[in-house]
Amino acid sequence: MSKSPSTPAEQGAWKHDGVRVIPGDRLDPNTAQTPGMDRKAAINFARVGANKLWAGTVHIHPNAKTGAHHHGPLESVIYVVKGRARMRWGEALEFVAEAGPGDFIYVPPFVPHQEINASADQTLECVLVRSDGEAVAVNLDIEPAEKPEQVRWIDPTHPHG
Repeated sequence: MSKSPSTPAEQGAWKHDGVRVIPGDRLDPNTAQTPGMDRKAAINFARVGANKLWAGTVHIHPNAKTGAHHHGPLESVIYVVKGRARMRWGEALEFVAEAGPGDFIYVPPFVPHQEINASADQTLECVLVRSDGEAVAVNLDIEPAEKPEQVRWIDPTHPHG
């Protein structure tokens, strides 16, 4: 008796179930949006079957700032393509760092933080990767170090800014 093929290789399905290339001009804008911010998904479950990560782009208009929050057990990586990002973190958002083009930002699980476009006149362009496709955001009842201005950063992981 022969065993039924169970892996893509055994099924000869690598052509369709192997590596995927998502062209930059074909990212999916059918993700949560808010005025002043443009998000597009590249990698998620719906597009490629990814179960353990989400990746996409975000363009954040000048002065956009989130409220204080964390992402539960998720890890996040932000790669700054253009502009200036400011991150605040800590129990009272007392620590601050800035990142520019070519820099990576790592946000560990459960770290209270606030994301900020540090420019008043330039769009912040980033690539965002999260360690799960689920939208986890826990808004915190602490005073943000920098008051959210003009545009709140609202998406599946920041449903209330």
